[in-house]
Amino acid sequence: MLYYLQYLSEYSQVFNVARYITFRTAGASVTALAIGLFLGPWMIRRLREFQIGQVVRQDGPSTHRTKAGTPTMGGLLILTSAIIPTLLWANLSNAFIWIAVGATSAFGAVGFADDYLKIVRRSHHGLLPRYKMLWQFAIGIAVGVVVIWLANLTPPLYSTRLVIPFFKTFIPDLGYLYVAFAALVLVFASNAVNLTDGLDGLAISVFAVAAATFTALAYVTGHREFAEYLQLIRFSPLTGELTVFCGALVGASLGFLWWNAYPAEIFMGDVGSLALGGAIGTVAVLIKQEALLLFAGGVFVMEAMSVILQVGSFKLRGKRIFKMAPLHHHFELIGWSEPKVITRFIILSIIFALLTLTTLKLR
Repeated sequence: MLYYLQYLSEYSQVFNVARYITFRTAGASVTALAIGLFLGPWMIRRLREFQIGQVVRQDGPSTHRTKAGTPTMGGLLILTSAIIPTLLWANLSNAFIWIAVGATSAFGAVGFADDYLKIVRRSHHGLLPRYKMLWQFAIGIAVGVVVIWLANLTPPLYSTRLVIPFFKTFIPDLGYLYVAFAALVLVFASNAVNLTDGLDGLAISVFAVAAATFTALAYVTGHREFAEYLQLIRFSPLTGELTVFCGALVGASLGFLWWNAYPAEIFMGDVGSLALGGAIGTVAVLIKQEALLLFAGGVFVMEAMSVILQVGSFKLRGKRIFKMAPLHHHFELIGWSEPKVITRFIILSIIFALLTLTTLKLR
């Protein structure tokens, strides 16, 4: 909405700043942070009143049992903090903004259903895994279909080619297979963030670093001169506006981290983790940096792969690779304190972020 203040610049040059993505991204970030800080105490109080508390796995580390009853479903605070500033500061005529907001909200709805069932049943089991995956794939396919439609417009507003880091000329075109590829990216991203959400402040802090990285990626991808200089696949005028959305995600993450930092006063629940994973996956697809999601979300990939390897090893060999999966629980069980695991994973996420940004020039 505030994007349209630029049309008042004929009355005062002050309104001209609304034209600039950098200004509106900063505005969205600060607004999201303010909403998170302001609404946090109210939401924590309301969740306590409704007795919406965390149900802890009985087979998890014993130190986590004291967390039972801590307000959960704090992802509602994250979604509110991210979506309102996006709608306030972004250009709402941009299709990419609505795709990102829609996909994020849809993944959040799946997480909400999962959290609701956990609370009703007083169990850490929510939606059956097959139903959760079914809905996630449905959302991913919907995003894939929409971008394919954009790619078939004249002129095209999207490309189904893949950008592979370190390879300038290898840019395969998936065509209609891109629908399945996009669905896989979104489902993997949403579940990877979900698996990382197990320690106070871990998932949200790692996500904040990844979101900041994608803020930079969205900006350079949507900037004609930068895109051409970095030899990105194709400049798209729609891409740059996602910088505002990513900035809102960063601000919302920091606002939630204020209340979720160790020892946590509130947990995000699946409504938050699935939504955040879906958001970052959707942005990666829209800005044509799907491969860089593996780098920017390196910690999320480690956590997801630890679960895949653990399950696969146990089914095939009857032996476990880790003391417990996801990976953060393994380090807890070998003696690392929770704050130490969190801090070291944040350091890793920063290293992955720096690696991601260097790949832009190494092509």
